[in-house]
Order: sequence, then C-alpha cells, then structure tokens
Amino acid sequence: MRRWYSCLVALLLVLPVAAQNRMSPELLWKLGRVGGGTLDPPGKNVLFSVRRYVLADDGGDSDLWTVPLAGGPATPLTSGKGSEGAAQWAKTPDGTRLYVLARRTAASSQVWTLNPETGTWKQITDIEGGIANLKVSPTGDHIAFTRDVKLDATVNDLYKDLPKADARIIDDLMYRHWDGWHDYKYTHLHVAAIKADGSAGVAVDLMQGMKVDCPVPPFAGSEQFNWAPDGKAIAWTAKNVSNWSQSTDSDVYVTDLTGDDRKTRNLTVGMPGYDVEPNWSPDGRHMAFHSMKRAGFESDRNRVMIWDRKTGAIWDLSHGLDRTCHAATWAPDSASVYVESEHRGTNQIFNLKLADRTIRQVTAGQYNWNLRDITPDGSTLVVGRQSMVRPWEIFAMPAEGGKARRLTDVNGDVYAKLDLPTVKERWVDSTDGKKIHCWVIYPPKFDAGRQYPMLTYFQGGPQGQIGQWFSYRWNFHLMAAQGYVVVAPNRRGLPGFGRAWNDQISGDWGGQAMQDILSAHDSMAKESYVDAKRCGGVGASFGGYTAYWMMGNGGDRFSTMIAHCGVFNLESMYGATEELFFVNWDLGGPYWKSPEVQKDYDRFSPHKFVKGWKTPLLVIHGQKDFRVPVTQGMEAFTAARVNGVTSRFLYFPEEGHWIQRPQNGVLWHRVFFNWLGRTCKPAGQ
Repeated sequence: MRRWYSCLVALLLVLPVAAQNRMSPELLWKLGRVGGGTLDPPGKNVLFSVRRYVLADDGGDSDLWTVPLAGGPATPLTSGKGSEGAAQWAKTPDGTRLYVLARRTAASSQVWTLNPETGTWKQITDIEGGIANLKVSPTGDHIAFTRDVKLDATVNDLYKDLPKADARIIDDLMYRHWDGWHDYKYTHLHVAAIKADGSAGVAVDLMQGMKVDCPVPPFAGSEQFNWAPDGKAIAWTAKNVSNWSQSTDSDVYVTDLTGDDRKTRNLTVGMPGYDVEPNWSPDGRHMAFHSMKRAGFESDRNRVMIWDRKTGAIWDLSHGLDRTCHAATWAPDSASVYVESEHRGTNQIFNLKLADRTIRQVTAGQYNWNLRDITPDGSTLVVGRQSMVRPWEIFAMPAEGGKARRLTDVNGDVYAKLDLPTVKERWVDSTDGKKIHCWVIYPPKFDAGRQYPMLTYFQGGPQGQIGQWFSYRWNFHLMAAQGYVVVAPNRRGLPGFGRAWNDQISGDWGGQAMQDILSAHDSMAKESYVDAKRCGGVGASFGGYTAYWMMGNGGDRFSTMIAHCGVFNLESMYGATEELFFVNWDLGGPYWKSPEVQKDYDRFSPHKFVKGWKTPLLVIHGQKDFRVPVTQGMEAFTAARVNGVTSRFLYFPEEGHWIQRPQNGVLWHRVFFNWLGRTCKPAGQ
C-alpha cells in the first residue's frame, strides 16, 4: 500500500511536459467557455458570457459581454470575481435593463438589474435560500423563477428530541438521483410582479403543495417553462407520477395568471412519454413542445408537437421525419419552427413550416450547430458553432442558410499558436452488411509514413451521437495532440442515422453494437500508419461497459483499456441504480422477471467473462455516481487484481458521473495519459 501511494504522489508532483504548440490538459482548462448569444430588443447587439477557470483556485467565474451583430469588437459588461447567469434583456419604464441572477452583495443568488448605460446595479429580489432559472415576462411586468420548497420531514423533524440523529427513513425509490440525495425539498415555479420602484413583489408558488419539480430533474433548466407573449399565462413541465423511478411520463401544464385562482391545466394527459420544453409562438396562437411517444424509453424519437391555443388540438409537426428534434424555436412570423437534430455525425439546424410541414436544412458542414436567437425581422440567426477541434463560438448567418459570419473569437489567440489535428469521416462495413459512420482524428503534423498508437473510443449513452462536440473530458483534439490516432465509431444505438439504427441497442448491449465497434477498430488497425500492437480502448458510462465487455470478448486487439464510470455487473447495477425506467427498457426489466431476461443478463454482463481478462485496465469512478454506482468500478478493479491483471483504480470521493472540478479534471487527464504512456504508446514517442 505504501509503495502504491508513493508512486501516485510522485506522479502528481511531476507536471507533464507538452509541446508548447500542442493542446494540453492545463491549456484545455484555460480556454474561455462561451455561452449565451441573445439579442437586445432592437436586435443590434448580442449578449454572451465567457466562463474562465483558474486552476490554482480550483474554480472559475463568468462575465457578460456584448458584441455588435453587424460585427466589431466585443465589450465587457461585467468583470471581476462573481458569476452572472440567466442574463436577459427587458424593457422597463426606466428603459432597457439587463436582468441577471447573481450573488454580488447578497448571501445567495438573487435577481439584479444592470443599467447598460451607467453600469448601475439594482437588487430586485431578496428571497431566503436564493432562486434559479430566471425568466422575465415579455411585457416586462413580471418575473418567473424557481426555488426549492421543503415539503418532506427529516428524522429530526419527526423526532425533535433527537436533534443530532443522523439517518434517513426511506419508504420509496428515488431517494437519491445522479449525484445527490433527496434533500426533502422540491423545486417549484414562482412568479412575482415588478413594482413601481423596480423591485419584485411577493412571489407566488404556482405549484403549492405539489411534491414534484419544475424543471424536471436532473438536467433540465429554464427551457422547461415559458411565458405566453401577452404575459397572461405560463407553460411549464413537471413529472407528477407515483412511480417516478420507473416512468418517463412528464407533462406540459399551462397556468392562467389573469385570475386570482390561477387555474392550471394539463395539456398532455394520456401521452405517456416525456413531454417537455413548451414554447409559445410569437403571435400567441400556438405552442410547440417536444414529446416522446413510447412510455419508459428516455431515448425515443423526440417529436415536435403543436398545440392550438384556440381549439385545444395537438398535432405532430414532425410526423414522418425519421429523426429526433431538439430545442424547437419559433420564427418571428410564427409560420415555422427551427429545430436542432443529429445528422450523420453532426448536429444541424432545420426549419419546419406549419403550413405544408416541409423541412429545410439551414446549416451544413462538419460542425455541431446551436440556435441562440433570431433577429426581430427573421432574417438573421445567431448561432453557436463547435467542432472536435474548437469549442463554442458565436456566429451570425442568414435565416435561409449560407455562410456563417464569426462574431466571437474568445480563444483565437490560443488557437493561433496551436498545431491542430485533422478530423476525417470514414465509413466501415459492419458484420451485417450495414455501413458504420466513424470519425477519425489524426495527430497534428500527421505523417502517413510512420506508425502511431491508436485509441478506439467507446461512446456512452448508450444512445448519444458522436457528433462534432468539444468535450472537456473526452477531448479528441487533446488525445490526438498527445500522438494518438483516434477512431470514434457511431455504432448501433446512436442517433443521426435513422430510428432503426438508434433503437437496435436496446436489449442487445453485447450484440451488434460491439460488433460495429470491432469492425471499425479492425478496419483502422489494417492501416499502415497504425501500430496494431499498440491500440487502446477508452470510454465512459456505456463506454465503460464496452471497455469491460471488450476485456473478455475483444480478443487480443487491445493493449490497454480505460473505463470511466462503467457498468460491470448488470445484476448489481439494476439493484443499485436510481432511474429504473432506463434499465427496464434497455435490459428488459429486472433479472428475475423471466428466464429469457435472466439469459440476456448472463450473456451481456461483463462480469461473466472476467476469467479471460489479461489486458491492462485503468478504472476511474466517482463516489457520488448514483446512476452507475461506484461499486461497479470497485468490482471490476477487484476482478482485475484477483486475476493478476495490471490495473489501477482512480477514485474521486467528491465527484459523480462526471468530473467537475478543475484540478480533478487535470488530474484525470494526467493519470489517463500516464496510463496510456505506460501501456499503449511505443517507446520513444
């Protein structure tokens, strides 16, 4: 134990030596992270945020900027310590103001306004415990936000004579979720009027007494509620079911704010899948929202549904489209809806017309695109663009499509000095005759006349496209900069290639998806520039499952494996995870459900194949990962050590399914590349 600890300390004390013109873990955390991209009321200036981290402080903060839509230098609105969030413009009797969530002099996050002309701040709310998810009404006379409301009793509430008792009394599932224990509170949507002096009046809980959350946890935000254009109603999303852990049945509600009784109605009764993200048309006639048809399937096709406010009819604007849609946004004329969708290894923006349901692709190219705002006349889109090589920046482009014009270049100075990798598409034949789309990332200054070690990337999800995203963990740019060729196959189960391709993973975890990955790996390993004896397999979540699966079923293809938060034992996973609808759908239910289900557990669980393990294995896991509990990683590490496999366990006691803190993120990459250097990279590289 002492020898292992000493080796780890030595590793952490030695900073990695990286070429100054190559991406490094430390440089990755120095990049500015661009968010936002909303227009001011006249549509002349774009508001955006830049978040920067300071590694020594193990933290960071965000500042607000504006840049002219017509082009020109960006101007900072805020600076210094302290982050501002949920920033949005609003017209007030005193002129245009910027509403933001910030702490500033308050002890918790409150609503403030900023006068852009004078730089003067004014605190609008003073609510105990703070608030989140701010939305200003289109009329500027109300605000909506969420705050946590305590509705459940702790053991200390129940037994007041035992104030130091430290325990939980648990009567149902969902007592913990992703990375946190139930805190006896529920997030409720509130509204408050803006008074004549500019401060907020008494906040009204629109969900009083309801033991449900808006937004629906764990990842939703302010996109889950929206004001009607006239400010007289608000639509919101909640999951009000008795079997939360086994259901995906969320609903869209509308609350009428014109009367004192504030009547609420459920628009999506009888629709058993996820119904989310209500968004009113500018003319107030319709509402768009996303809906999944099949109950219990969290990765079903996301449809665009239209609700007619006059007739109450609901219809599917995306009917007949063999694709999933996200982030439905109305055009200013209310005649069409923009959506984002996975498309052959990228995310593109499409336009759907209400009148004839025609679809038009607006963006193109080897990028992931994201719609941020639209000018009032509908002629120009403000969009975000990222790739595997560069993180998000903000652009403007014609609404009809065409060339995008850069508005921000937050990381331009860094990239001007970097040697960049090359990203290419590759199509590979699968074992069942289909074609597999792959991204191949080549090191900077790639030389086809030499040999490189290769990493085969195993995607998680299991339903989540390998698009042109720039990850701060699984960063292909960084991997290639360290001298690796990376192949990332969009195997069976990943969206962007039709529903049949997406759905095939369910109930077949160790089947065709694994064969797709092996086909991609084998095709690349035949290239003369790949050293087939130095190939690693890396991935997280379902990608970690894939690593464990390949340990016992991948033959001698891999010289090393890295599994982050991977599923190792399907039976113990079922008994310890939290959102049971996921495993019920993808694994067919609990292992005791039937002999047929038990058979699938047995043939697809990596722990059944550990007898043949011999590949060096790095296990990474966080204690607060409740989706794939930490014992999955511990079981895998124990199996490796008992079998005499060269292995290491990187354990994070305060992290969950993802690594969030900056220093932990850099440590993650240092151990990651140190392991690859020991087990994959040839001597002299």
